[in-house]
Amino acid sequence: MLQSQPLAERMRPQNLEAVAGQKHLVGEGKILHTIYQSGNLPSIIFWGPPGVGKTTLAQMLAQRAHLPFFTLSAINSGVKDVREVIGKAQENGKAVLFIDEIHRFNKSQQDSLLGAVEKGIIILIGATTENPSFEVIQPLLSRCGLCFRTLRQR
Repeated sequence: MLQSQPLAERMRPQNLEAVAGQKHLVGEGKILHTIYQSGNLPSIIFWGPPGVGKTTLAQMLAQRAHLPFFTLSAINSGVKDVREVIGKAQENGKAVLFIDEIHRFNKSQQDSLLGAVEKGIIILIGATTENPSFEVIQPLLSRCGLCFRTLRQR
């Protein structure tokens, strides 16, 4: 089964020590290292070019926090999908929702996340290749504890 996975998936680091690059975020004493060690995960928006590890970092942080991890792609998901994840998160008490290409969600789709993020039902980790200041609504940005401007190429 492992061989049927794409190479990138098979090579995905499983912990921060295995991450190549991003030492400005994951190095000893840096912000994501501190969050990872504490297991206390805030909502985060990762902004950077494709292939720099946004998804990998989200998966590692959720795993370390011992929370259920749900993934949506804003390209083919909508409010119905968000509500389904929120319902599952409520059943578990809390969950991490990773939204890839979050900048593609329209205003009403982003609005559908606000209540659950604010109440702590969902810990949102968004990934975008676009400047979130222009593409993510301000109420959602304000509920994200952290927004990383750029993840560097490896």
